[in-house]
Amino acid sequence: MAQIYLSAKIPEKGIQLLKQSRLPFDLYDGAGVVDKDTLRQAASQAEVLITSLSTIVDASIIDHAPNLKLIANFGAGFNNIAVDYAKEKGIMVTNTPFVSTDATAELTAGLIIALSRRIVEGDHLMRTTGFSGWAPLFFLGHELKGKTLGIIGMGQIGQGVAQRLRAFGMKIVYSQRHRLASDVEQALKAEYLPIEKVLAQADVVSIHTPLTSGTYHLIDEVAFSHMKPSAFLINASRGPIVSEEVLIKALQQQKIAGAALDVYEFEPKVSDTLKDMSQVILTPHIGNATVEARDAMAVIVAENALAVLKGQKPQYIVNA
Repeated sequence: MAQIYLSAKIPEKGIQLLKQSRLPFDLYDGAGVVDKDTLRQAASQAEVLITSLSTIVDASIIDHAPNLKLIANFGAGFNNIAVDYAKEKGIMVTNTPFVSTDATAELTAGLIIALSRRIVEGDHLMRTTGFSGWAPLFFLGHELKGKTLGIIGMGQIGQGVAQRLRAFGMKIVYSQRHRLASDVEQALKAEYLPIEKVLAQADVVSIHTPLTSGTYHLIDEVAFSHMKPSAFLINASRGPIVSEEVLIKALQQQKIAGAALDVYEFEPKVSDTLKDMSQVILTPHIGNATVEARDAMAVIVAENALAVLKGQKPQYIVNA
């Protein structure tokens, strides 16, 4: 039987580590996301599952996995896994934090710049109707210098975004459950505020908090009521943190000026209304989709799998 089962293909660096170990492993190579029956059957034989963020490992899967020791999630998040239930069953869950920080921070910075300068709109214009020439009032966007960036969730990625956007001359304000140490705040030149004040002051609101029961629909009607009508919302964290229905209404009613989304409440489904909005940028959950980040993630999940099967402790246990 396969001691290790991969619910999706991962970069070759991880595969090579598994091959070198000579331990039996198998992977799902079908189209799309692995179906539940296939996953349940694989889990019933496996000691380690290496799972992608799109693989749902709920209690019913875990109940069919009597030999399972580890679920190594390929991603910084782990809301696709019944983490607490796994702990009850003595199954460790790990993730791949930190290595995707730069990639996600860079994408976020790119979305902010693209939205502020209407780059995607401009590209669409040039590919369709074109333009008649330069004019003083044509296609105006906004500069970032002197504007305020409000960051919701100042972990590693939030801090990475702050570092990059501060270089553009933006003022940084942030909110999260626990305030950063004063030396970190000083290094980032970031001011800690309650979330209501962050939303009220920010010209750009960027979300970088994990999805929990406390952050589900954190950005709702009340949140939008605090924001400037000229503000932009960026979400490269988790889709359900923003109420998609309320976001659409806020955009339609011009309570905010625009949004850039890399994640979606009902992912992979995206609202047709959002698709039709020129003031919205949509990307297909590519926050850490770089060769460098994904290679590093593949090495982590492979090394964690091998460590557990050797009786060693893996890195980045999220349900210890």
